[in-house]
Amino acid sequence: MSQRVSSNTSLRDRSALLGTSSHTSGGGSAITPPGSGRSTPFGHNSGGGGGGASFGHRYADDLEGQNDEALEGLSAKVKLLKDITVGIGNEVRESAKQLGQMNDTFAETGGILSGTFRRMNNMSSKQGCRWLWYIVFLIVVFWFFIVTWWFRR
Repeated sequence: MSQRVSSNTSLRDRSALLGTSSHTSGGGSAITPPGSGRSTPFGHNSGGGGGGASFGHRYADDLEGQNDEALEGLSAKVKLLKDITVGIGNEVRESAKQLGQMNDTFAETGGILSGTFRRMNNMSSKQGCRWLWYIVFLIVVFWFFIVTWWFRR
């Protein structure tokens, strides 16, 4: 996490901690240390007066505050991603359990159907061709009743 800069830390140490230089060279940097007479990213102008050390402390506190807010935002996003992945994991486990149960149910159904077909084949082999004649007779009788009903209307 972030470390707080103590009040007895010098301005130069704070600048090193924040990645800025306390002296300007040629082109300078985008973020200038307080007390250099140039404006800061927050739109303030330190002016180079006697209040530069207190402004530098406020500047470092502002940056630390921004860092803490960004860290809290990232922590919230990480927590959200963790919750999402835990939810996905739970859903995968439940789906795997349901698929296992469905597989067992289909295996039982397959066993029941294979037994039924086996019994039907045994029955048809014992009956011979006689059952075919029964079916033909029932179809002829049914056809006779349909034709009779049609003409009587």
